[in-house]
Amino acid sequence: MKFKTLAVYCFLFASSASSCIQDEALNSEAAIDACSGTNVQLANIDTNSKTINVYVHKSIDISKQELKFTVPEGATIKVNSPITGDTESTYDFSEEPHSRQFTVTSEDGQWKAVYTVNVVPTELPTTFHFERLFSSNPYDIFYEFQPGTSQNASKVLQWSSGNKGYELTSMAKTNADYPTVQSINGYQGKGVKLETRNTGSFGAIVKMYIAAGNLFIGSFDVGNALKDPRKATKFGFQFDKRPTSLKGFYKFKAGDIYTVKGEAQSGKRDKFDIYAVMYETDNNSDMLDGDNVFTSDKLVLLARIDSESAVETDNWKEFNLPFKPVNGKTIDNNKLKQGKYKLGIVFSSSVDGAYFEGAVGSTLYIDEVELICEE
Repeated sequence: MKFKTLAVYCFLFASSASSCIQDEALNSEAAIDACSGTNVQLANIDTNSKTINVYVHKSIDISKQELKFTVPEGATIKVNSPITGDTESTYDFSEEPHSRQFTVTSEDGQWKAVYTVNVVPTELPTTFHFERLFSSNPYDIFYEFQPGTSQNASKVLQWSSGNKGYELTSMAKTNADYPTVQSINGYQGKGVKLETRNTGSFGAIVKMYIAAGNLFIGSFDVGNALKDPRKATKFGFQFDKRPTSLKGFYKFKAGDIYTVKGEAQSGKRDKFDIYAVMYETDNNSDMLDGDNVFTSDKLVLLARIDSESAVETDNWKEFNLPFKPVNGKTIDNNKLKQGKYKLGIVFSSSVDGAYFEGAVGSTLYIDEVELICEE
């Protein structure tokens, strides 16, 4: 009898403990932590007002705007008042005031949060100062913002980098340990510091021994970072001007030991890279990537620093790179007005970093960049 009573108590305790564990496992958070999508140049989330301003180029068809939301584990998100044509990842924002509401429900179902998402037509800036960072991130995320007027659209850009991929290595203990960080000692004010980093045991396992510091206009697809890393870097946003040159200031110091496939190469010195591309595309979702950025037949203009000019210097040195025609192509005025061209700008602390070749410690500083365009 005592044994039976004890067994019942044990059963009840186990059931109660199991119930507690199950309850504790359910997440009660209801929030939108991040927002991205094709052609999204910047997504600014105000957690207090639960408002998200999504900036896209003014020429984009926002009747099928792709949005990808990052929500807490187990939470779900749905658009309020669906419109014909909406899908699981694309939404129609064509009606004024280009605003929709989305509801996030926590995993435990007890909490809901309603967010207002505004799509704001904008254009790329042509000056870049690297003074602004998003707060509350494990690594630095740069953005540029120049407010619009009644006559002109806002000019905004969220820069991309491979920091999100480097996070997979668990090598960074603070944001200062990532390959792409802000420097307080820019040419004017703050600037960018790009440093080629060791990827540790994780990198050795996947044969990606280094991570070059990089910064670029476009997006980084962390889902491709391991299986097809060069395709993870996607370059370019819509641009409706004719660029003639890319100018700015840099400092560079190469790391001590150049490696290829993790093996030291004697007599080899690392170089950095700076380039800009302008290419044509009939599909807004098409983007050049690390595999085809120099070889695609869509390429129209290229500005790139040559190896002889990419010298080491302890002092700030100006660069001025002219755009040159590629593939015998020229810019078509009609396509330019229709938003059929994209522009990408790329900085890297190791010129062959995309192939995991370079020197740990190679450091490139960039600041006060300007894109010169025809009037």
